[in-house]
Amino acid sequence: MRIGVIHGPNLQLLGKREPEVYGTATLSDVNEALERLASELGVTLETIQSNHEGEIVDFVSDAAGRVGGFLINPGGLTHTSVVLRDALVGVERPFVEVHLSNTAGREEFRRRSFLSPVASGVVLGFGLQSYLLGLRGLVGKLSDA
Repeated sequence: MRIGVIHGPNLQLLGKREPEVYGTATLSDVNEALERLASELGVTLETIQSNHEGEIVDFVSDAAGRVGGFLINPGGLTHTSVVLRDALVGVERPFVEVHLSNTAGREEFRRRSFLSPVASGVVLGFGLQSYLLGLRGLVGKLSDA
């Protein structure tokens, strides 16, 4: 089983950007933890980080034939991107939306997600653990299918 992992805009700044909100784990830390868990679960990961919506949408389309589902932290695209929502729905692969912070408890504009209503699941507020919980959930869903 192969899982596509998508890190959206500004996530390359993890560990530096607002550590009081996003924690001190870097994107490398997140990816290393995901790879360790993937190995335990017997799955492989195909990972991308991009600050460009079109590049992420292209990845979703291109990877859909290779992956069973997606684990995505869409960053700011969460609140703005109908295009990303349409791409994820269009490829007919389950996906889990993850966020390091509890977006439901933050600024009003961060409380709305275009992706959550069509996601298989959403995990937020657990820092790096959000990714790991999301991966476990997605693998479980795909294994049950």
